[in-house]
Amino acid sequence: MASSGDSSGKQRSDEEWRAVLSPEQFRILRLKGTELPGTGEYNKFYGDGVYNCAGCGTPLYKSTTKFDSGCGWPAFFEGLPGAINRTPDPDGRRVEITCAACGGHLGHVFKGEGFKTPTDERHCVNSVSIKFTPAS
Repeated sequence: MASSGDSSGKQRSDEEWRAVLSPEQFRILRLKGTELPGTGEYNKFYGDGVYNCAGCGTPLYKSTTKFDSGCGWPAFFEGLPGAINRTPDPDGRRVEITCAACGGHLGHVFKGEGFKTPTDERHCVNSVSIKFTPAS
């Protein structure tokens, strides 16, 4: 049972998360780690479908919002409505993005970098934090 009383199972204790996530997923999703640039499975992947939270399965990004930013991590210009929370880092230099359903750390969002996208935002996301589901 979820520690918060949430029957969806999207809120869990650290012990429960460790039981369902790989050590690397736990490090990134729950401990706010970062994978090395250029090493992620989805960095140069451009299939048609949806990227879901690797922790809870919540849909986060449509593949049509993914673009090559050259940063070394998957980049998206917007998430699905209501799927992603934003929290300024304590130092005020970056804004963390997390799954709105389970709180899993996705990465950071940057604005005003001049990318030719509809939002002028770059969601810099750890591949370990997401799981791709192909369009049917």
